[in-house]
Amino acid sequence: MVSIQDTEFTIDDGRIESLEEYLSPEKLYEDLISRVKKYHPSDDISIIARAYRVANEAHQGQVRKSGEPYIVHPLYVAIILADLELDKETIVAGLLHDVVEDTILTKEEIASLFGDEVALLVDGVTKLQHFDMEDSHANVDKEKIEIQAENLRKMFLAMAKDIRVIMIKLADRLHNMRTLSHMPPEKQQRIARETLDIYSPIADRLGISRIKVELDDLSLKYLHPDVYADLTRQIAVRKVEREKYIQSIVNEVSAHIKNAGIEAKIDGRVKHFFSIYKKMVNQNKTIDQIYDLFAVRIIVDSVRDCYAALGIIHEIYKPIPGRFKDYIAMPKPNMYQSLHTTLIGSSGQPFEIQIRTYEMHRAAEYGIAAHWKYKEASDGRKAGAGEEEKLAWLRQILEWQRDLSDNAEFLNLLKSDLDLFSDSVYCFTPTGEVKNLPAGSTPIDFAYSIHSAVGNRMVGARVNGQLVNIDYVINNGDRVEIITSQNSKGPSRDWLNIVKSTQARNKISQWFKQELKEENVARGKELILDFCKSRGVNPADISKQEYKDAIMRKYGFHDWDSVYAAVGHGAIKEGQVVNKLLELFDADHKKNMTDEEILESVRASAKKITKIRPGSAGILVKGTDDLAVRFSKCCSPVPGDEIVGFVTRGRGISIHRSDCANLASLCEHDRGRIIEAEWQQEEEITGKYPAEIMIYATNRTGLLADISRILTENNIGIITLNTRVNKQNLVTMNTTFEISSREELSRVIEKIRAVPNVVDIERTKG
Repeated sequence: MVSIQDTEFTIDDGRIESLEEYLSPEKLYEDLISRVKKYHPSDDISIIARAYRVANEAHQGQVRKSGEPYIVHPLYVAIILADLELDKETIVAGLLHDVVEDTILTKEEIASLFGDEVALLVDGVTKLQHFDMEDSHANVDKEKIEIQAENLRKMFLAMAKDIRVIMIKLADRLHNMRTLSHMPPEKQQRIARETLDIYSPIADRLGISRIKVELDDLSLKYLHPDVYADLTRQIAVRKVEREKYIQSIVNEVSAHIKNAGIEAKIDGRVKHFFSIYKKMVNQNKTIDQIYDLFAVRIIVDSVRDCYAALGIIHEIYKPIPGRFKDYIAMPKPNMYQSLHTTLIGSSGQPFEIQIRTYEMHRAAEYGIAAHWKYKEASDGRKAGAGEEEKLAWLRQILEWQRDLSDNAEFLNLLKSDLDLFSDSVYCFTPTGEVKNLPAGSTPIDFAYSIHSAVGNRMVGARVNGQLVNIDYVINNGDRVEIITSQNSKGPSRDWLNIVKSTQARNKISQWFKQELKEENVARGKELILDFCKSRGVNPADISKQEYKDAIMRKYGFHDWDSVYAAVGHGAIKEGQVVNKLLELFDADHKKNMTDEEILESVRASAKKITKIRPGSAGILVKGTDDLAVRFSKCCSPVPGDEIVGFVTRGRGISIHRSDCANLASLCEHDRGRIIEAEWQQEEEITGKYPAEIMIYATNRTGLLADISRILTENNIGIITLNTRVNKQNLVTMNTTFEISSREELSRVIEKIRAVPNVVDIERTKG
């Protein structure tokens, strides 16, 4: 069978966005039932019919942003779940997933109507409704990180109880992404970023490529609308020509496969938009310069036929060296299996061929849902063996949840783990066991992938029989042997800068926390005392047990020694702990004091300060002229900004921009500490002031040089400049430089904004 798959959304693969304009709830319900009956062993759909009636009645009168009846949304969610061929309980929970959140119906009422299993699924999805990840470019404060991590913990705990919860959530997110055009632009961006960072990788982890691919493409549509529109236009321009080219390859391949006596289904397609976009960004090319835009898929009956078809293909076309991947012998971590090879066509045009069995194809499309089996008996559904393998990563995450008390560390580990799918390297143990590691992994990563004890006792490594350094980068096919010693003193802290895998980094950190706890406690105590001394703070004043209890609750520690240990090994900063204790002390002791009493207290403390320059630096503070004044580093005010003063204990007055993001939290307990401040007359202000901006751009050669040249040409002194590039080749550049006024800063920002590839510039607000 030969077919061409269009790049547009089609009803064949469950993408039914184009039908939403004219399908009524009744027609959608009929469509849902017909889809369920195609795969479900039971003809009894009464529970689904009852769920539809209950959901329809519960959502009566509610409408979506698009103006359509709200019931349309749960119906589409249920249809997506039916396309994954899930059990009736999941379909019912999909229909009811919003009723507890948005209607008067309760979990108990759902249990009485549909049973405890459905009620638990609905409850699990309801608890994830407010899950929210900040934009990865944003400067999130500690409190937001705590909320993010807590939400993620809830998500994975819900997944551990029943994986169907996250599958319903993925279906919910997919339909919301399909209808995102009805949301305001800022919400479109936030939801699309969250989808790309969290939901798409989870779909990938579960092996559900049909959902992952669509989430990626829709995220691109809203994160980079111009790029998406341009891709759509350019692909459409040569659509007929491309289809003709693909069809010619399909016909040619089909003839040879048929002559060899192999039964096969063969189709061709243009790769999806996000895949093309990533290739353009990573290779810094235009679409016309990317040649392997096409993929031909061969689906056969057996593994033997896969390799036989591969031999035939390599006889017809010339394979490109280094572009063959055998994911059948060495499956991806999500158990994806297929043969991939890139070839040169008769016209000189490269294209990719994927060869797999029908079972592998089903697993690639449906992922964990492909292993769902049903029993109408009381024991409920049974999962196949493939499900356990796909959930190995979830068990690892649950271990992190138990081991990591620091939410920021958990969040970083999780994000990097979800991002590991971009590239992998396959290597072997001395006994021939295959290990799948992130690209760039070292023997240290390999050792910890075997066991923590092997990594902790590692003293060296051999690769292919030769001794190598511990920072050797493992290549595909390497045979790695770890040399251990009982006399080893354990891992080095330097290893944390060498390893690539989340697993290894976590195990090394755990070793330092456990083995060196006493040392970390002593170091943490010393760091906190030194910080207090440098700020003129009496440790006894802030050591009240109720203050400590609040800190332990905030960071999730069980005793104060654990706080010391966390500071000692760097999980949290001593300043975070002391400043929070000071806030609690101030709130406790100064809530009844007048502004004048607060100022008098600060004057007394300010006399101890010797490192802060006195405050004539262009600032006039209402009601005082003898206090130490310092500029806040969190928002870096410059002349021309609207400013206020904040009275600190023991550190004089800190000057903030009035739009500083930290200001609200600083004065949360006592607004009386805000004091009026203003700049002196412009002619009286001299000197330079630090200003900090964030620059977002798509990466290219010479970008950093172009931005640096603008600063140099305008006689701007650079204090710091840090850049990072993510997997999508997007650059985030943080720079601090000296400026004389807000007007000068605006001029510099506009010049940088005109640099090619610069997408946006933000001034930091704390």
